[in-house]
Amino acid sequence: MKKINEHYSRTHRPIKVIQFGEGNFLRAFVDWMIQETNDATDFNGGIAVVQPLAGGLCQMLEDQDCLYTHYMNGMIDGKAVSKHYINDSIEKTVNPYEDYAAFLSLAEIETAKIIVSNTTEAGITFDENDSLDMAPQNSFPGKLTALMYKRFQVCGGDKEQGFIVLPCELIDYNADKLKEVILQYVALWNLGDDFKNWIEEANTFCNTLVDRIVPGYPRERMDEITEDLGYKDNLVVESETFNLWVIEGPDSIKDFFPVDKTSCNAIFVDDVTPYKTRKVRILNGAHTTLVPIAYLYGIDTVRESVEDSVISKVLQKAVYEEVIPTLTLSKEELELFASDVMDRFKNPFVKHYLMSISLNSMSKYRTRVLPSVLGYLEKNGELPEITTLALGAYVVFYRGLRGEEAIAVNDNDDILELYKEQWATYDGSEASVANIVKAVLGYEANWGNNLNDVPHLTEKVTAYVVAILEKGMKAVVEEVL
Repeated sequence: MKKINEHYSRTHRPIKVIQFGEGNFLRAFVDWMIQETNDATDFNGGIAVVQPLAGGLCQMLEDQDCLYTHYMNGMIDGKAVSKHYINDSIEKTVNPYEDYAAFLSLAEIETAKIIVSNTTEAGITFDENDSLDMAPQNSFPGKLTALMYKRFQVCGGDKEQGFIVLPCELIDYNADKLKEVILQYVALWNLGDDFKNWIEEANTFCNTLVDRIVPGYPRERMDEITEDLGYKDNLVVESETFNLWVIEGPDSIKDFFPVDKTSCNAIFVDDVTPYKTRKVRILNGAHTTLVPIAYLYGIDTVRESVEDSVISKVLQKAVYEEVIPTLTLSKEELELFASDVMDRFKNPFVKHYLMSISLNSMSKYRTRVLPSVLGYLEKNGELPEITTLALGAYVVFYRGLRGEEAIAVNDNDDILELYKEQWATYDGSEASVANIVKAVLGYEANWGNNLNDVPHLTEKVTAYVVAILEKGMKAVVEEVL
């Protein structure tokens, strides 16, 4: 059988993007958007991929002429859809661990104006052991500083030759953090005020928010996929159909990179914060609210939860009546996003187990759900039903039992020890439940303050815990609805 590069004749384009990372997410998200931009506009841009670690996929890409197949699977207008195409947006790869000079030479490509990266949450860090004469530097920001310094030298400090920097790492204010670390290297390596000023004045660092589920290489289905494709591809990548790229930056970016003129869900904004809050509170918050309620109800996966006639109502009530009214974006925009979330939860191509989402649920509840609870209380003078029920359900969930079945709860040791100690005091009485709830809500190491001080929260959570223990989650949910 032919290889992908024997099956498909690629298009070559001038390099306009330097990409740190060659993994599944970038290829199924950023590189897909660049492909779409090439197809829908006159962008005509290729990508030079920089391998961020000594071990990586660059040679595999080169062996396929940098071609790969991308499957997109999900729900569109209530129907399951799976489609695929060949991506030829990557022009070349560079492995700085094998050819550092080739890496630095990327700075000499005048058409290259965009820097993108996805080096994991731990990638944007400062390593004091990095130096300019290393080949290459240990850290991603160290490598990027060296590349930008080369660009500065080559262009003679021309302010028109700076970069648009679009980091995709999943940390708050990712571009601000990256710029901060780069300036640390400028100081550490004594690169001078002229270069520092060029970094700050000639380059545009854009905080971003990215959102797309990318399961990655479908190893278990590759025989079936290969037969379907009719060619061999060792770098097939899968993703959901949903996509969102929020870019905080000036409108001038769109003049060079008109991704907003495509079918991609890419938007340029003055402040990424409301969109981040929307994602955390609706998407992530829905997951965190759903886990203990649906699991104790007897359901194991997200899809089963939203297809269940009762639990789906619970989730709808939580999102539309308790979370959305506490957010600042328009109701129409929030409800549209929530509708997309519900479709994503129904994706038949992704089997998302509730137990896998339950990791570190106490800290997740604090960041994803508690702000909605407190916002609802402030706005309405009373506590919301479902998102508060979720907190009570977690108290029961962390007991470690679903009926007679043991639950493999997974959290930090201090959280697990707290629940172990508290549930050891349970004697079947409401008083003992009240003491357990008070101890959990009073654990300031997790909450940042004492939640027993929130009006009526202790009493309401205690009542939910007692009801779940005595009647079961099904009866409690029916009463709440």
